[in-house]
Amino acid sequence: MSDQLLEIADTLYALPMAEFTPARDARAKELKADRELSAAVKRLKRPSVAAWVVDLFVRRDAGQVEQLIEVGDALREAQQGMDGAELRALTRQRRQLTAAVTQQARSLAVDEGVKVTQAVADQVEATLTAALLDPECARAVRSGLLVAALASTGVDQVDVAAAVAVPEALGFSASPTTGDARSGSSGPPGPPDLHVVPRDAKERRREEAEAALAEATEVADETAPALAEADRVVAELQARSLQLQSEIDEVRRRLSELESSAEETDDELEEAEESQGEARAAHDAAVKARDTAQRALDKLT
Repeated sequence: MSDQLLEIADTLYALPMAEFTPARDARAKELKADRELSAAVKRLKRPSVAAWVVDLFVRRDAGQVEQLIEVGDALREAQQGMDGAELRALTRQRRQLTAAVTQQARSLAVDEGVKVTQAVADQVEATLTAALLDPECARAVRSGLLVAALASTGVDQVDVAAAVAVPEALGFSASPTTGDARSGSSGPPGPPDLHVVPRDAKERRREEAEAALAEATEVADETAPALAEADRVVAELQARSLQLQSEIDEVRRRLSELESSAEETDDELEEAEESQGEARAAHDAAVKARDTAQRALDKLT
């Protein structure tokens, strides 16, 4: 089933975002005779916007993606002998490269009519950076079956299996789609000509850690404004929520008063109706007695 599921997933994740869910459900329905495969297809997750943009880029410009991954391999080898200053320069070069490639991916998505916000673009860049830094992330990106964005510092292990449609996607290469000819356009620059300086293992590990710290610090600085904006929005919504809750409490208090008043009115109405009944009975008896007296008088006249 794995090969067939991969083939189906490869077709579905190549579709425009808006078509994914109905196409997936229709395919699962077609396969209802094979319950296991049908259920597996039905479980395929709709990709996030960032993941869809990367999947699109992989299918349309596989050459660029492969060059990016190759640059990552070369940089990992080269940085083993670098000092701190060289590692920082390498980090800047790497970010320039991924930013340029991200812009190309973003342009492809816009051509397909998909709006790519800055937040989504940041996730796309983080995913492409992860492919450059981490071989496992590179395998996930190459599959074209991403359902979630990736992030990696190149040090910590990333759970790539959770970011792809099916675990078997790791090691799978996406089929190119219409427009892949554009991969023949000028690609990202090749690996920089770096001077390798011999270092002992301990110093090399320290310098790698410094580079990772510099990278993480830069990312943290870049994401700070988004966090501040999110904090502001949350604070506003919390204040609005408190205001609405206060208004709800006031409405509930007023409703309670009205319900109590209604109960009192119902009791008074019940008593009034009883008095009305007694008065009506007394009146009817009086009228009857009057009529009887009138008839008696009429007989004597």
